[in-house]
Amino acid sequence: MPAAPTISLIRANLTGRYFPERHGVWGAVEGALGDLCDRLGLRLHVADGIAEDARTARLALDRARAADARFVLLVHGGFTMGDVAREIAAAGLPMGVWSVPEPVRTGDVQLNNFVSLNMTLSIARTVRDLRRAPIRWYHGAPDSAELLRRLETTLRAIAALDRLAGASIGLVGGLAPTFYNMAVSEADLRARLGIEVAAHEMAELTGRMAALDPGRIAAERGRIETAAAVRDVPGAQMDLTASCALALRDLAEAGGYDALAVSDWPALQADPGMHPGAAFSWLEETDGLACASEGDVMGAATQLLARAVSGRVGCLLDMTDPDLETGRLLMWHGGGGPLYMADDAGAAWISHPMIGREVPDAPPIGTIADFTFRPGPHTIFRIARSATTFFAMQAEVAAQDPSGFDGCRGWMESFDIAGEAATLTDVVATVMAHGLEHHFVALPGRHTDMLMEFAGWAGMDPLGLVPDRPHLRREDFS
Repeated sequence: MPAAPTISLIRANLTGRYFPERHGVWGAVEGALGDLCDRLGLRLHVADGIAEDARTARLALDRARAADARFVLLVHGGFTMGDVAREIAAAGLPMGVWSVPEPVRTGDVQLNNFVSLNMTLSIARTVRDLRRAPIRWYHGAPDSAELLRRLETTLRAIAALDRLAGASIGLVGGLAPTFYNMAVSEADLRARLGIEVAAHEMAELTGRMAALDPGRIAAERGRIETAAAVRDVPGAQMDLTASCALALRDLAEAGGYDALAVSDWPALQADPGMHPGAAFSWLEETDGLACASEGDVMGAATQLLARAVSGRVGCLLDMTDPDLETGRLLMWHGGGGPLYMADDAGAAWISHPMIGREVPDAPPIGTIADFTFRPGPHTIFRIARSATTFFAMQAEVAAQDPSGFDGCRGWMESFDIAGEAATLTDVVATVMAHGLEHHFVALPGRHTDMLMEFAGWAGMDPLGLVPDRPHLRREDFS
């Protein structure tokens, strides 16, 4: 298991003039930050000494670097000299600045540190490109719930960045035919998020499937059939589902992959005559191994982010059926989706409803999971354009009859895009104006604030709301 990322605390004050020690600032700051890091599984490093000038700031930075800090938090316990701010900002490390409120609001000023917060951000912009290397500011008491929420948002985003750095995706069979919009620059993905991609021929997967021990296949099929009901799926197809899941798991373990992007059609329908949707669902549910359909590398990267922020992967979906009359959007996919997202009716294994339907009396080819999402808040997001841009919105899953097409699905309503309320037509206008790549990850819960902060630290441009208009406007296209 990789080491927990380190957060380094640098304390700053014009010692002798202002009085954080007298008012217990340092102990309260370290205690609150330590508790937060413990809860998030992070390591807190407190740099020795107080940064009073450029020399002591450099010493503190040296200690932070030696601790391999992923994030430096400069705390103004009292008024801090500008050379401290300039020295630490110029270092270029991911950075936040925190000032605590005055302990009294009468008599002589005790800390005078909010002005230092203001001064630090003003000085920082002269030595650092804040659009490329931002600085997050915080103002509040260490026991402030709002302050702690703000800090937690940052630390969770930093931790997610750390978890993605060095991750790898196995691409099996390349990009599905005609999906040109999902082509990816592997160099950009590596440079921005540290994610590597390695390609495998489909023949390697089918060869692994053919070489599996029948007893191992039978045992895995038994586990799959215990997890969800089987509805009219031929036994031979369930065997192929089990063998595909085993082969994908083996391939991922052999390559050390954190996720897979698999071209699930048309090659697998020709040989060995199956669809891997149910195998994807099974691995996502049991192994937490994201399996993105259609060779969608950025979809797999988005699933890695879902797992980094929640501990579980989400469901890769299309925006399939916008009902403009009711304002509800059906998000659906006929591939995989983890079973934990199912509502109380649970999930079932069914034959793929679309493969071979053009041929009368054709035998079923392929197995998928069939379920509807549990009602409640969901976050829908995508790392887009080779990790140069990011889209996120929130919506409520609502029960509806009929529940939508066979597969993994849910009707969604009450949208907001990057924190802005949106109608369904706004959602459609936004997706079209930005040319988003038509696969989105849905994850139960509200995660937009943290995800948008992640995008900011990762240097990705946010793709915001584009309102629906009764006319064309060129400026709407990003």
